[in-house]
Amino acid sequence: MHSPLDLTLVLLAAAVLGVVAFRMLQLPPMLGYLAVGILIGPHALGLASDSGQTKYLAEFGVVFLMFSIGLEFNLAKLRSMRRLVFGLGGSQVVLTMLAVAPVGWLFSAVFDLTWQASIALGGALAMSSTAIVSKMLSERLELETEHGRNIFSVLLFQDLAVVPLLIVIPALSRDPGELPMALALAIVKIVVALTLIFVLGKRVVSRWFHVVAARRSQELFMLNLLLVTLGMAALTERLGLSMALGAFMAGMLIAETPYRHQVEEDIKPFRDVLLGLFFVTIGMLLNVRVVIDNLWLVLTLLIVPVLFKFVLIAGLARLFGSRPGVAIRTGLGLAQAGEFGFVLLNQIDGLGLVDPVLTQVILASMLLSMLVAPFLIQYSDAIAMRFAANEWLLQSLNMTRIAAQSLQTEKHAIICGYGRSGQNLARMLEREGIGYVALDLDPDRVREAAAAGDTVVYGDAGRREALIAAGIHRAAAVIITYANTPSALKVLHHVHELEPALPVIVRTVDDSELEALQRAGATEVVPEIIEGSLMLASHALVLLGVPMRRVVRGVQQARDARYSLLRGYFHGRDDEEDMIERDSVRLHSLSLGPDATAVGRRLGTLGLEHIGVEVTAVRRRGIRAFDPQPDTVLEPGDILVLRGTPEALEAAEQRITER
Repeated sequence: MHSPLDLTLVLLAAAVLGVVAFRMLQLPPMLGYLAVGILIGPHALGLASDSGQTKYLAEFGVVFLMFSIGLEFNLAKLRSMRRLVFGLGGSQVVLTMLAVAPVGWLFSAVFDLTWQASIALGGALAMSSTAIVSKMLSERLELETEHGRNIFSVLLFQDLAVVPLLIVIPALSRDPGELPMALALAIVKIVVALTLIFVLGKRVVSRWFHVVAARRSQELFMLNLLLVTLGMAALTERLGLSMALGAFMAGMLIAETPYRHQVEEDIKPFRDVLLGLFFVTIGMLLNVRVVIDNLWLVLTLLIVPVLFKFVLIAGLARLFGSRPGVAIRTGLGLAQAGEFGFVLLNQIDGLGLVDPVLTQVILASMLLSMLVAPFLIQYSDAIAMRFAANEWLLQSLNMTRIAAQSLQTEKHAIICGYGRSGQNLARMLEREGIGYVALDLDPDRVREAAAAGDTVVYGDAGRREALIAAGIHRAAAVIITYANTPSALKVLHHVHELEPALPVIVRTVDDSELEALQRAGATEVVPEIIEGSLMLASHALVLLGVPMRRVVRGVQQARDARYSLLRGYFHGRDDEEDMIERDSVRLHSLSLGPDATAVGRRLGTLGLEHIGVEVTAVRRRGIRAFDPQPDTVLEPGDILVLRGTPEALEAAEQRITER
């Protein structure tokens, strides 16, 4: 018998190791929690037991998850997407539940399944994983695509459907004769709870949060938040409903106050940690021996529901107007089981609606489907191309549209992402008379910007074909304006294969991924945090009385230390008047004639570094190579870009050109 402290240490150590391992494999941490739960559970290593205390503590993870969903519940967004949310999402949940009923009847002789149990299992199997799918779509920059919106709409309805299911499933555990009365009583309870919360609670909570916030104590605000969340959960539990339902209502209530965003940030650590514990306890429920003894049944219940949900959702997407390729991607994104499926299955098991052996088999099949989910989403494009007859044609037409925009441009910039940063960059390029082609995956943004005359087209910059169509072989530079490292690495990979000498500038949030991006071929990496801190410091120094020229000089020195491309500048006549810049580092381009001393020699043998000069680039036959290697053999007609002080540059020019 483990003490509470021993159990806590085992759970924490296992969770940390599991999440680290799955993060290294680029898989969602939720799968790591499930895996370590299986490993340390009573049916495997036996390091932890699925005791009542552990389960009750894990329920708080679901409580805070439902609270977060209620907090993000936006009536305006729901209204704008109502056709997809209630049409596509509602059809998927209802039809899945109805389809499981006849299947349950087929298994009734073996597992003694009632129609009530079949409907409850249908609700659990109808769920898809919000955590896995949203993470994958976000990393692939597909949240704003057509299939991304379909998937998000269905996930939103599934999250909402959990609320009535949490009420209906306990009612289904009653005798058939008592079922109508149980459902009616549940409806009365929910109406009373909603009335108390939204009629009285809305006024009271808003005013009370204002009183607490006015005390300007983070500790008090946090205590109050926990009190409201758990208090609502306790209220609904006292009414015979679930704690998760009360937490959902609390989230909806606080969402109407001005403190929504602060609450969201404060509650996130509790939610993530306790939700992780919940998934560990779900993994602990799995009996590996039962799974091995019923392996064929597990595989059947893995393949059949995944195929059924894929076919059902893809078919519904087609009925709601999606193209075949979009419908296939939508179906693949939602074919797996979800975290709320575990919540409902746990409730079903606790009520004794289903045979424990069948619960183990279904639990195993759901876990396996979630392990398969990332791979289904990753290869969804290839699968859509293979099975959608017109997908190749549509992709070709899209590439043709991109090529048509870039056909008349040369020495232009390819802007990857046309958000605020991309649009500001485009304006500056236009002001300097430099052409550009922008690629973006938000159809609404592309349509509006293109109508306004911007050179922007719908396309994924992470695809090789899109970069070729955008004229990468004629471009002067590629600028990645969104801060998404996995996507940026994909773009860098294609640029390195297609045009290895083409400079690429990458935007990041901070410099944590700096080395990885530079190894992948980024010419320069611009972290938002560093640039923001430089601007913040410059404004602060000016307001504190530091002369503007000294502030500009300090910022330039900081940038010189950080960005290799900004260390120096090409000198002009008007620069002579600036005394500060007279002795500063500058750039100088030098063309090699056929009689130059350096012709035929390796760059490293010139010894330019000893006189304080760096060769930043070599341009040969119109192709510019940055950071040339020391073993580069110089040829007549090469143009060297040198960086150094005026005196050092003069000495370097003599060494390179004179015989």
